[in-house]
Amino acid sequence: MAKSSNSQRLDFEAPIIELEKKIEELRTFAESTEVDLSGQIEKLVKKCDEKKRAIFNNLTPWQKIQLARHPQRPLTTDIVKAIVADFIELFGDKAFRDDPAILCGLGRIDEQRILLVGHRKGKDTAEKVACHFGSPHPEGYKKALIKMKMANKFGVPIVTFINTPGAYPGIGAEERGQAFVIARNLMDMATLKVPIICVVIGEGGSGGALGIGVGNRILMMEHSYYSVISPEGCAAILWKSAEYKETAAKILKLTAGDLESFGIIDEIIPEPLGGAHRDPSLVYERLKESILKHIRELNKLSGEELIKDRYDKFCKMGEFEKRLEPTVGN
Repeated sequence: MAKSSNSQRLDFEAPIIELEKKIEELRTFAESTEVDLSGQIEKLVKKCDEKKRAIFNNLTPWQKIQLARHPQRPLTTDIVKAIVADFIELFGDKAFRDDPAILCGLGRIDEQRILLVGHRKGKDTAEKVACHFGSPHPEGYKKALIKMKMANKFGVPIVTFINTPGAYPGIGAEERGQAFVIARNLMDMATLKVPIICVVIGEGGSGGALGIGVGNRILMMEHSYYSVISPEGCAAILWKSAEYKETAAKILKLTAGDLESFGIIDEIIPEPLGGAHRDPSLVYERLKESILKHIRELNKLSGEELIKDRYDKFCKMGEFEKRLEPTVGN
């Protein structure tokens, strides 16, 4: 079980981390002195488990967002290393440059060939800066679409991992057609004749997420979020202050549970108690199992059926009333 360092812990994790610290201290003392403290340790472990359940089974939307952004949360590169074999990274948009904020490559999940497309946030400071903290430029989305069209040509299913605060908002990105490029991705992804599985693994921020998010199946990890705008951005617009971010998180209805109830996503992938960073291996296994299940189901459909399935799915989003057909004489 991974543990959060004090510098990386979230506010609501503090009681749990303090208990874990006491448990570790007692174990160390017992080992060094050969004193039997098993009874005390067992009581603390039980208390810690109860505290975890009490906290993590009752998270607010803002607390879920904090977990989605946790510095130790598994990233696209971690998942690829864990579940994708023989991965070969593909680069470039054939026009301007390569954007490291989008990771593309061919590989296998077990014996299933896939094209992997995902947001890359970076692990250390230098990589985070190079990847713009997971906010792609237009060339990143162009790269993604070029590789997806290649996968379509060769009949290879596509898996996308979404984890971005949003597309890069800089002047250069706008000059190179950021909005147009994302719109083009939405249009062209809708026409691909191979299965597309989209998985929100952390942050699902606005058009930056949608740029690789048009799929036959949309999955979300339990403590990820998917929204038209960040809570901070929403609060700044509505109340002119980011201090209202928790209120914004609540009204945006951006959690996996909210989106499943609206019929926008198809499955919530459960996380270990405490979040994905607590047991990454379990997360990888669940992701792998879910992705393969949906690919097997979609492989039964023809190319035209896959397009229709995707089209029907997105047409239903936002539908809130049934319109009556006009009748003769009315």
